Amino acid sequence: MPTETGLRVLVVDDEASLTELLSTALRYEGWEVRCAGDGAGAVRAAREFRPDAVVLDVTLSDREGREGSEGREGTAVAGGLRRELPGVPVLFLIPPRDAAGAAVERIAGLTAGAGDQVTKPFGIEDVVARLRALTRRSGAARRSRLVVGDLVLDEDSREVSRGGQAIHLTGTEFELLRYLMRNPRRVLGKAQILDRVWSYDFRGHANVVELYISYLRKKIDAGRPPMIHTRRGAGYLIKPAADPGADPADPGA
Repeated sequence: MPTETGLRVLVVDDEASLTELLSTALRYEGWEVRCAGDGAGAVRAAREFRPDAVVLDVTLSDREGREGSEGREGTAVAGGLRRELPGVPVLFLIPPRDAAGAAVERIAGLTAGAGDQVTKPFGIEDVVARLRALTRRSGAARRSRLVVGDLVLDEDSREVSRGGQAIHLTGTEFELLRYLMRNPRRVLGKAQILDRVWSYDFRGHANVVELYISYLRKKIDAGRPPMIHTRRGAGYLIKPAADPGADPADPGA
């Protein structure tokens, strides 16, 4: 079950299989994830995505595609990220110590106070635990607001607004919207929604999901560009109304 609500992590690695593995695991934990495969892409993503934490391979290839010499490229990228987002915590992925002595020394200063490191091969649970610790120390984990486009949900006050206009929701509507907003742009099936919002032992009919999606649409999307979308045969998702991939018209639930 997702545990890190509303937090964003940028994964920077030029190994596609590794970024896919980390992205899948972190999204399952409730993080919003963006990936980059090189330094320029990482800084650009940081500027647009504004992550709460970064996972960075210290052996990232340089601009010519050569593997970073003893962590030189990875630490240069870390420096660029820190200039773009001062104080952002960075979790370094480093090679085995017998192959990374100089790299470990070089990143020691960068990890002090606002970072950590994990040695390859690593366990996903270790990466998740270290990211949680980093965001707790940085204060990001205390953030209680979920934001998707102009829609804002405050988990502490249980207040919801769109475009600055307050929206009043019932308890179940709030929980459903919170689950959608924890997973922006991600299609969520009816079974998933029932499990997370109504709990696994709910004895009602699956049509209750369609019913509550329609309730949310009337309150969130009425008279506005739609944010809640249906994927026929797959489920529902929420995304900013200005998202270039948004449907020009949504037939509803």
